Formats: sequence, C-alpha cells, structure tokens
Amino acid sequence: MANYYSDHPEIGFYLNHPLMARIVELKEKGFADAKEYDYAPVDLGDAIENYKQILDITGDVAANIIEPNSESVDLEGPHLENGRMIYASKTYENLDATRKAGLWGVSMPRRYGGLNLPNTVFSMLSEMISSADAGFQNIWSLQSCIDTLYEFGSEEQRQKYIPRVCAGEGMSMDLTEPDAGSDLQRVMLKATFDEKENCWRLNGVKRFITNGDSDIHLVLARSEEGTKDGRGLSMFIYDKRQGGVDVRHIEHKLGIHGSPTCELTYKNAKAELCGSTRLGLIKYVMALMNGARLGIAAQSVGVEQEAYNEGLAYAKERQQFGDKIINFPAVYDMLSRMKAKLDAGRSLLYETAAYVDIYKCLEDIERDRKLTPEEKQELKKYQRLADAFTPLAKGMNSEYANQNAYDAISIHGGSGFIMEYKSQRLFRDARIFSIYEGTTQLQVVAAIRYITNGTMLNNIKDMLAALPAEANAALKARVEKLIPVYEEALAAVKALDNQDAHDFLARRLYDMTAELVMSLLILRDAAKAPELFAKSANVYVRMAEEDILGKAAYIKAFQVEDLENFRANDEETAE
Repeated sequence: MANYYSDHPEIGFYLNHPLMARIVELKEKGFADAKEYDYAPVDLGDAIENYKQILDITGDVAANIIEPNSESVDLEGPHLENGRMIYASKTYENLDATRKAGLWGVSMPRRYGGLNLPNTVFSMLSEMISSADAGFQNIWSLQSCIDTLYEFGSEEQRQKYIPRVCAGEGMSMDLTEPDAGSDLQRVMLKATFDEKENCWRLNGVKRFITNGDSDIHLVLARSEEGTKDGRGLSMFIYDKRQGGVDVRHIEHKLGIHGSPTCELTYKNAKAELCGSTRLGLIKYVMALMNGARLGIAAQSVGVEQEAYNEGLAYAKERQQFGDKIINFPAVYDMLSRMKAKLDAGRSLLYETAAYVDIYKCLEDIERDRKLTPEEKQELKKYQRLADAFTPLAKGMNSEYANQNAYDAISIHGGSGFIMEYKSQRLFRDARIFSIYEGTTQLQVVAAIRYITNGTMLNNIKDMLAALPAEANAALKARVEKLIPVYEEALAAVKALDNQDAHDFLARRLYDMTAELVMSLLILRDAAKAPELFAKSANVYVRMAEEDILGKAAYIKAFQVEDLENFRANDEETAE
C-alpha cells in the first residue's frame, strides 16, 4: 500500500537535522508532559519515534484517502447555498479522515488537546498532504492560524478556541479586501466597540478569503476611527457560531478547486479583540503571514514532489522511436533538474522551519520564565535567520513548484494537455503559490535588506565553513568559486547608488543568494546521505553555477542609464 512518508525517505531524513535535538529539548521543556500525559515523549529518541508514527499515519491518509479523492474534488469544487459555503463531497471524507487520525491542532500544547509538534514536523505533514491534494492542504494547514491566537490571545481565548481546532474545526485569516490586496494598510472593514453588549462589532467586506466560511476567523479590521494606515488596525476573533457573516460569492479559480476562496459580508458581526488594539497589522499579521509563507513553501515542495513523480512515471512507460523516453538526454536532463530543485528546495524548507522552531520555542518559554542571557542571544540569532530565510523558502519553492509542474506537462507531451492526466491539475494548482501570501516580488522585498547589508553573505560563508569533511570536494570547490562572483555582483549593485536600479536588480541578487544557500544545503545533505542526495547535489550545483554566472555578468554590464530603455518599452506598451 502506498504511503507518502515511507515512499519518500528524503522527508524522514530531516528528522536528523542538526538542530532537531535542540528543538525537541526546547519544545518539550524538559519532557515535563510525560508525568501527565502517557503519550508524551520521555526523551529525544521517544520524541523522534512519536514523530515517525504521526508522519506514517499522515502518509497513509494522504496516499490512500486524500489523493484518490483529489480528482473528484477538483471536478466538483465547493458551492454556495443560502449564504453558506458547501465543500465538495469528497472534501468531507478528507476532513473526517484527518480528524479521526488526530491531525488537527497538532502544533498546540497537550493541555489544549494538541500534540505539541514542532513546526518542522508540521511542515512535513503539510508537504505530504499537499502532494496528495494542494487544495485540501489549504483547508487543513490553516489550522496554523491557531498559533497566532496562542501567541497573542488571552488564556481565556486559548481555552475557548484551541481545543475546538484540536478537535477538527477549521480556521481562516480574513485579511484582504476589494481595495486592499498586498497593501493591507488600506483595510477598511470597520470594528466598533458595542458598550451595551461589551463586545466588538465588525462591518464590511472581505475578499479572496481562503476557507472563508470556517468555524473560527482571525480578522484584520480598522478599530481606530479616522485612521488610514496600519496603525489603526487591530486583530479580532470571529466565531461562526455567533452569526453575522455571510458568504456572498465563491471565486471560480484556475486551480486548487477544493479550496474555497470566498467573498464575505460582515454585518454587525460580534467579535473579540485578539491582543491589543493598533497592533493588528504591525505585529500580529506579520507573525501570521510568516507562518503562512512557510506553509506555502511546504505546499510547494509537495507539488514539486508530485510533479516529479508524474513526470518520472510517464517517462519510464512512454515509448518513442523504439525507446523509452527516459533514455533521451533532453528528458533525463529535465527530470534531473526537477529532482535537484525538489531536493534543494526541501532542504531550504526544513532549514527555515528549524530556525523558526528554535526562536518560537524560546519565545514560548519566555512566557513562563526569564530567559538566560545565552537563551536571549540564541532567540535573537534564530529569529534573524528565520526572517532572512523565510522569504527565500517561500519564493524559491513556489517558483520551483511552477517549474516542475510545467516540466511534468512537457514530459507528457500532448497527453499533459489532456484533462485526464494529473499533470495539468498540478500545473493549475501550482500557479497560485507564487502569488498568494505575498508574491515572489514581495518575497524579494522582504529578503533584500538581508542580502544588501551582508547578512546573507556572512551566512553563506558560515555555511561553507560548516560543511562536513565528507562533502564532495569538487562540488564544494565550484561553490566556493561562486562566492566572490556573488560578492562582486552585490558590490556592483550597491555602487550604482540608485534606488530604482537596486529594485530592478534585486530579483537577480535574490536568486543568486538562494541558489548559493541551496547549493550548500544540498552538499551538506549529500555528505550525510549520498544514496539520497548525491545526484541532486551534482545537478543542482552545476545548475546554480550556470545561473549565478549569467546573472553576475548581467549585473556587471548594467548601467543606470539602461533603466530608460525598459521604461520606454513600458510606456509604449501602456500607450
């Protein structure tokens, strides 16, 4: 029987991540839960075995329930009845299976009914569910919104809402509006305090809300009358049981059909303030979005894997000119690049997730006691790394998912364009990944300061120095030669001393940075598990070399005056 965990040992490899022992130590807080819960681990080995069991259960559910349902869900999709969203019929089967398997609220502490899983393991679950059906992963993974409520809500709110999510109730984050997409400072949904009822009331419209008819909503709304920027926004909790919100429309989308994208009307809806007023966008949404971006990175890796699987399986079977097409250089070059992107992208995902785990665990500990000076330094270090790496993980993996899905269709040829083949659905599903929760261009904006101030250059040099002795010497030397090329390109952009030029070239610096990081990560992984990653390391380093040298040449030849040529083209197009 298929299992998306045991069939892909590359996933389980990251349970041996260099930071995993520290993550478990912090997450389990001295394994104190073992005294109260008989299913809580007693030591590191026990924790890893627990994770493996949960991963195995998820791999089984993903392969044998969610994936077989995916075609039906894609064809039926959700629909609207009397102001309520109704899922595709097979989605209810998926929800039932994941609830019975105990896969809801898994990141939450055991005292609320959760499994206390670290983000790294949650990302593994998310990847597998996305491989089975990226649309259902959207519904399932939005349970991670509860992390924001746990971090910033009151204890009363935690006790009220977290057990419901652990029991399988769904969540949504209601941020965007018809006139406020990426620019959330323009949110105008109005929150007013009802003195008589001692509650907040929400009025307005939200648009493009994933899983918009969920049980529990986190809502960004304008609480400060007369304000027009982010300082007037607060975060609220809306409980569907209270009523006051209707689904006005369900979007008809290119892909992820099982995931309902709703337009909502709030009419005097009762809500609770989450945290403090005025911090909704400045603090809470930033935390929410960083978590969501890591979730999209995991979703992307899942589709990267499935697209590779589909392309490989077809290439092994399809015969042309008297030979299997997998033996054609053009095809095996494509497949090797797909696998290299998948393995390097996955390594970046779990590296980032590990950084997030360390600092989030320390923040959680800080709620109970003061951190030691060493712990404070550790928190700051990993928070900076998480902030720098998250936009790389989201941006690059979402692009790789699109590229792998595109290549899977190419391998299928004309069959890939036929709706009966899965590759077309993967292609449609993947397209949104580089758009929602911040486009790739916005990931570049988020990452670029860490690139131009030298933070990522220092990280790259540290990663090179930390490569194990077993790392492939020839490939390591190739990467080592790329670092001064990258450094020169970085200096050349700075020397232009022109903001428009910096913005224009930022994507190239971003790509070069990410490719160096992933080259070093895949070299590290290949040194530890050559049977899994040696081929991908060889392909990825050469692929990165090709790209980095080309981008460096472009930057070296670039002049500020060149911008006028591009502007002129834009103006001609606009006319």
